[in-house]
Amino acid sequence: MIYLDLLIGFLEVGFFSFGGAYAAIPLIRDVVLAHGWLDEEMITYIIAISESTPGPIMVNMATYVGSEKGGLLGAAIATTAVVLPAFFIILLIMVVMKRFLQNKYVEAALVGLKTCIIGIILVTGLGMILKNCGLVFGASPDVLTIVLTCLIALVYWGSGKIRKQGINPIMLICLSAVAGVVAYGL
Repeated sequence: MIYLDLLIGFLEVGFFSFGGAYAAIPLIRDVVLAHGWLDEEMITYIIAISESTPGPIMVNMATYVGSEKGGLLGAAIATTAVVLPAFFIILLIMVVMKRFLQNKYVEAALVGLKTCIIGIILVTGLGMILKNCGLVFGASPDVLTIVLTCLIALVYWGSGKIRKQGINPIMLICLSAVAGVVAYGL
């Protein structure tokens, strides 16, 4: 039964996650929580690990959840389910793209989707900041996490202003890991 649940759950994620991995995070979160596969804290850890490891975040998250719930076969099913819809949608788009991209209604729909995705990513990011910094209702703020978040954001923003191309994401991830070890591990 878990294999069928993984298949259906991650097919749903694959079909409805427009805008890439960051836009898919709320959908993955909802599917995983609805099935009771992981708790909220574990999902936050999985997001961080999925961003830090090579490969698409959505695929990494699906693989982890599948592996956690169904072993190697579960990982294969969840991973395949999450990428299969995109594969077929891209094939379909390639067939009809030339004709429909010139249509003003299709262009308008794509602009609307882009705006929606920006909003979803923004809300997801702000939600993670508020939750991880302890700024949700009833929680006491974690000042150290707030300071680290602001410092990393400042480094990212400042490097873009100074170097005109920003800091390499790999370097930013490594810097964040070192800051976390120094702040919380020592």
